[in-house]
Amino acid sequence: MARYEDFNVTLLRIGGTEVTATAAEINAAADNSANADKMSASTVMAATLADYQAMTQRSGNIIKTTIVVDLTGATSVTTNNDIIGAAGACHIGQVTTAVNGLIYKGQVSCLETPATGDDDIDLSCASVATGAYDADVTGLTNYAALCTAGGGYTAGIAPKDFSAAPTADYYLYLSTGDTTAGTYTAGILVIEMWGLAS
Repeated sequence: MARYEDFNVTLLRIGGTEVTATAAEINAAADNSANADKMSASTVMAATLADYQAMTQRSGNIIKTTIVVDLTGATSVTTNNDIIGAAGACHIGQVTTAVNGLIYKGQVSCLETPATGDDDIDLSCASVATGAYDADVTGLTNYAALCTAGGGYTAGIAPKDFSAAPTADYYLYLSTGDTTAGTYTAGILVIEMWGLAS
């Protein structure tokens, strides 16, 4: 009896010639695991957040980066612009040309409404990985604002566009856009960036 793995699948016919792929080839093409975990949050954030996932997808010369951040467990403070997280360095990944391409566009979406902590959350970058929880993100070396929320996130809200692109090799930070202190019991943000491969 022929095994499933032995079958070829006809994908399309071009000029009378069949273009086929084996099951193994289809599985390999669909497997995106090699594109996962190319970015990582700081040790503190990795241990604090309920979930953190980062992956890239390449189509031609365009690389799309998707970062999913479940804020549950992280803490915000009452001071505007202070870094969200827990005691210690709290970046959520480093942007590099090799992994992310030269970023030209980005946006932040909300899958789950933040609860208990500040729901007005800004995204920024800096050239240092040492930005600490409760520190003023605007005081970090080479700080730049990327996406200022301008109000609270709610699930399904229209994505908020980046106002600037992160510089290569800079680190990403989430900070308070308002003055609500608390440890998050919910809240999922999705950060998407598009870059040109070098």
